[in-house]
Amino acid sequence: MKPIVRSMGWIGAALAAACVLLTASAAYAAPLKALGRLEGSRENALVGYGVVVGLSGTGDSARSLVTRQSLSNVYSRFGVTVSPEDINSRNAAVVMVVASLPASAHVGDRISVTVSSTGDARSLAGGTLLMTPLMGPDRRAYAVAQGPLLAGGYSIDQDQNTSRRNYPTTARIEDGATVETAVSANVLGADGALRFLLKDPSFTTAVRIAESINTRFGEPIAVADGADSVRIRFAAGRDQLASFVAGIETLNVEPDQVPRVVVNERTGTVVAGGDVRISSVVIAQGDIRVTISSETSVSQPALVSGVLPRVASVPVTNTEITVEEGDKDVVATFPSSTVADLARGLSDAHVSTRRIIAILQAMRAAGALHAEIIVQ
Repeated sequence: MKPIVRSMGWIGAALAAACVLLTASAAYAAPLKALGRLEGSRENALVGYGVVVGLSGTGDSARSLVTRQSLSNVYSRFGVTVSPEDINSRNAAVVMVVASLPASAHVGDRISVTVSSTGDARSLAGGTLLMTPLMGPDRRAYAVAQGPLLAGGYSIDQDQNTSRRNYPTTARIEDGATVETAVSANVLGADGALRFLLKDPSFTTAVRIAESINTRFGEPIAVADGADSVRIRFAAGRDQLASFVAGIETLNVEPDQVPRVVVNERTGTVVAGGDVRISSVVIAQGDIRVTISSETSVSQPALVSGVLPRVASVPVTNTEITVEEGDKDVVATFPSSTVADLARGLSDAHVSTRRIIAILQAMRAAGALHAEIIVQ
């Protein structure tokens, strides 16, 4: 049903950002691997502490005791004894190195790392990370990182002038770490079953996954334990586990769609499912604009400033506040329809994205919008 919109003029300025509404007219079947993961198959966080050298005067200053002590320790490993007090250079910086170890990795595999300064370094561009062990939560070294850094920005200081772009104190090393300890995902539980964990918990989706697996293998081997997991019985030998999991991952399941509206005020984006509906509602919003302008001038007593030594110039600020309540209002009537019709109608009436977001929130509070609103 087409909404009825009566526009009495433009509301404020033109749209600050485009309002985009994505709709899904029909449900679709998604690959099972896109809906969740098997328990035991996950990435592992790694972290390490290291030193970056080769910086062109943009490293940590001499005030950083940690940097001087770290360089002294590095020198001592090569038989050079240098006191931390004797180190005075801005060509090095102490950093923290983080990486993600895949669920399964072999010795010699390469992974990427992110390097971030922990001192007062101005930039890590052009630096080289010295050999840094990367440890897991069990404080065991799983990889070793080393290599030249690639920073996505720069920071240049010259004659008290600074030019900076992005965040030069964080850099990347693609494939900069070598795995030293092999890891393997153990997806098979002690009870001889696998557990599939859903990304978005839903009883409907869990039941559909179990039914799809049972249909695929022709026997009731899967059961939904709850809204977030499905237990799958595995009776064959471990040598057949890979082919069994591959047969599960290739299944396509239609996920349950949760009524949800996501709005982003910064980009002016409104995203909603095509089946998100609204009840009959009338929207009226006035146009109130508040303008505050300030003008600062200097009172210069030119006639007496040279005669009386205590007379000085005084800055004076004049502030003017103007409130406009115009007649450029919009009154819109929407019968039972979808969020797509609502956003389209408000956009045709030149309602700004910020006001569309406010209208959606007000409708949700009034019970006319039957969906969850997520504001980013």
